[in-house]
Amino acid sequence: MKIRRIVTGHDARGKSVFVSDGEAPRAQSFAHYPGHAAAQVWSVGAPPSVPHGGGDPTGARGSLIPPAGGNSLLLVDFPPDAVMGGAADPAAGFAELLAALPGLMETFEPAAPGMHTTDTVDYAIVLDGEIWLELDDGQVKLVRAGDVVVQNGTRHAWRNRGERVVRVAFMMTGASRRAG
Repeated sequence: MKIRRIVTGHDARGKSVFVSDGEAPRAQSFAHYPGHAAAQVWSVGAPPSVPHGGGDPTGARGSLIPPAGGNSLLLVDFPPDAVMGGAADPAAGFAELLAALPGLMETFEPAAPGMHTTDTVDYAIVLDGEIWLELDDGQVKLVRAGDVVVQNGTRHAWRNRGERVVRVAFMMTGASRRAG
């Protein structure tokens, strides 16, 4: 996956400047799942502050799940479900995903493929294609390019029942989970 990332900031006098313009460094296509890819474009700890202190917050390759009050922008290419379920070596495929997507992959449930829950409020924007959002009670909704899902820390899975790759942008905001 190649994502052009343009970052702005401030110079020593406080004037707006372009800090960088190039490929997002934390981007990966997955060898075991053709068409599956992810790129963390940016992340901010909590509480966010400006001007940015410099450096690339994605460089540490930490958890994709932001802390409460922080945020993370993640783009994901979802190949058709047949590709995700058809890895020649599922254990190696999972290991590849686990290494590239720390914090996120640990939320997935082995007994219910694709289902996961994160302590985040997500704004999921389908950029290209269409994908099904499944909730834990089996309810599903078709989400098409241009649609936005507000995901409030619910158990869910994304299902690509089509025949081509679907791209979704996820703006995740870390949240604290209340008992109840």
